[in-house]
Amino acid sequence: MKTTSASLAVLTAMVMTDLYAAQPGNSTITLGEVRVSKKSGTALRTENVLTSVDVMGGDQVEDKNVMNSWQLLGQMPGIQLTETGQGAESGKATFRAFNGEGYINGIKVLIDGVPSNVNSGNQRFIDMVFPLDIDYIEVVRGTNDPRYGLHNIGGNINYATRQGGNYIDSRLTYGSFDTREIQLAVGHEEGNFAQNYLLAKQDSDGFRDNGNSNKYALGGKWFVSDDAQTFRVGLIARLYHHQAEEGGFLTRQEMRASRTRSPAKNANDSDDRDMKHLSLHMDWQLNDDLNLSSKLYYNSYNDDRTVTFTSYQAGDAPRQRRLWDEQQSGVLSNLTWRANDLLTLDGGISFEEQDNAYRRQRYPYGVPTDFDAAPTRIQNDDHYTLRNLGAYVQGIIQPTESLKIIPAMRVDKFTGNTNLLGGEKASLQDYGWIRQPKLSVIYSLTQNVDVYANWGRTFQILTGSTGPAYMTAGQGRYDPSINTGKELGVKFRPFEGSEARLSVWQQDATDEVANMPSTGTTVGLGETRRRGVDMQITAQLNDQWTLWGSHAIQEAKVIKAFTSAGESLAGKEVFSTPRYISNFGADYRFNDSWRFGVQARAQGSYYIDELNEAGKYGGFAVLDANASYQLSSTTSIDLQLKNLTDREYEYVWYDNFFWGGDDQPMFSPAPGRSAYVSLNMKL
Repeated sequence: MKTTSASLAVLTAMVMTDLYAAQPGNSTITLGEVRVSKKSGTALRTENVLTSVDVMGGDQVEDKNVMNSWQLLGQMPGIQLTETGQGAESGKATFRAFNGEGYINGIKVLIDGVPSNVNSGNQRFIDMVFPLDIDYIEVVRGTNDPRYGLHNIGGNINYATRQGGNYIDSRLTYGSFDTREIQLAVGHEEGNFAQNYLLAKQDSDGFRDNGNSNKYALGGKWFVSDDAQTFRVGLIARLYHHQAEEGGFLTRQEMRASRTRSPAKNANDSDDRDMKHLSLHMDWQLNDDLNLSSKLYYNSYNDDRTVTFTSYQAGDAPRQRRLWDEQQSGVLSNLTWRANDLLTLDGGISFEEQDNAYRRQRYPYGVPTDFDAAPTRIQNDDHYTLRNLGAYVQGIIQPTESLKIIPAMRVDKFTGNTNLLGGEKASLQDYGWIRQPKLSVIYSLTQNVDVYANWGRTFQILTGSTGPAYMTAGQGRYDPSINTGKELGVKFRPFEGSEARLSVWQQDATDEVANMPSTGTTVGLGETRRRGVDMQITAQLNDQWTLWGSHAIQEAKVIKAFTSAGESLAGKEVFSTPRYISNFGADYRFNDSWRFGVQARAQGSYYIDELNEAGKYGGFAVLDANASYQLSSTTSIDLQLKNLTDREYEYVWYDNFFWGGDDQPMFSPAPGRSAYVSLNMKL
């Protein structure tokens, strides 16, 4: 059996493609290769503990042209991409029937094992990571992962970046909409010292008018280990800056007139975003059976966004300037003890403190909105804290070589305070200790067939700076919404070089809410039920052909809830949740020089309002293609064609947040056919 360095954290340790395929007792599907060093260690491998895990190797993403790295997840099974397409507010990736509207943020995001959601649960820190610096992306679905609490409702995504190695990789891209991008990734490892660097710059005029975007990212990683490779400590630092215009949303009539236009009202809409990250990582193999891993981190998110939603003239609600200032600091530490062949114990503790500010200003009617004028009012000028203390323990019990039983328990507690405009102060809702029991079972019927089942609980709490997240005047008490999930699946190998998985799952929430802190909107969805079937396969047919595909059938429905007018929502679908998500890919290696590929993804249409009365929108099917030629041992050139069939599709939301009587769908068209050519050098 091959093992990996104890210097890697629990999330990243020992993720080797051949191990996934050869070792029974796991349900992980792997696409591509994962670059990991091969040194001894005792840290737990994710695929040996959790079920319904997918890993995509860096070779599948390093040559992909995307405006934002969350779009890379579109290659993975069952991932819904919500492409809002508004400058820095570009969209996000979700799964297990959690939508990407920003209201129900049910997916935990980590970068190198460090929590990387903003306060609302949105995924903005992903933008700091560029494809050339990614080692692999790991997706854990379901409710049975005890390692994380906050935002880990339907599962989690971990972006693991490259650490160690000796390389100089660069990628220079030019393409449609005058898109220019350069990425430079450098790694140097000598003796016990490893250092890695990333420099990335991307500029684009955008598919639509008023769509200019300019961003850059800088990153550095420095790690030192001892001679025995049992102790490693390192520092990771990142800087990110993004300035972008926003084309605004279109009415149906505006979109029919032109898919590339930007209404005059949006001419001054833009976003100026800065993000920073600093983390200290330590891994220590105390003895052959005991491993300690710790991370100390700091995240900073500053955003200045000016936005105009509609042309409606009365009032000042549609014309806003939103300023975010979020500072996160925290620590995660876990200890793994391999007691014997029968039992392994794994436990951890985490603490995060957020010191946040949110300011929202309203402006008078204008075409375009004049954000240099004095605001008509300041709606928010809030300063708020959120503290989360969590702990977990899980046991990996293996009474026989074929059977693995993993009971676990996690607890979380939250405290905090807010200071609101006008001097009002309030404390965070008191949720007490939130208990989350979990249980997983994996049984290997044969070397090629593993069946598994899991059951677990996760939770949702309110976010934002005001009530109901905090106990402001007249605010009632909220309990956390408890999500109970269960899953039954089988992973099998239909033939040599292939992996397949089929699972059925269900997740019930006691009192779910859809809350959008930026608009001060909180909608109680009540009892909800999500359920679905996931099907996927990857196959290495021979030295030339690789195929992969997946189809996820899902639904999210309200079981018991009422509108503010007392109308029952029972049986209604949760808005912006498609009923299916599919993808397919094929790579063909013609010879040592030429490589060709196609990728297709599709999703069904969805209701855009809670009453399911405004119609269904948002379905699409998109085909991408690529070709690569190896000019020399170090240099290659590739061509990528996106939306090859020039399919017209769009992101759609329902504009009913500000006024009654003017409700209508609003559209953000996706780009048409586009082409990108890149020059790659690997030294």
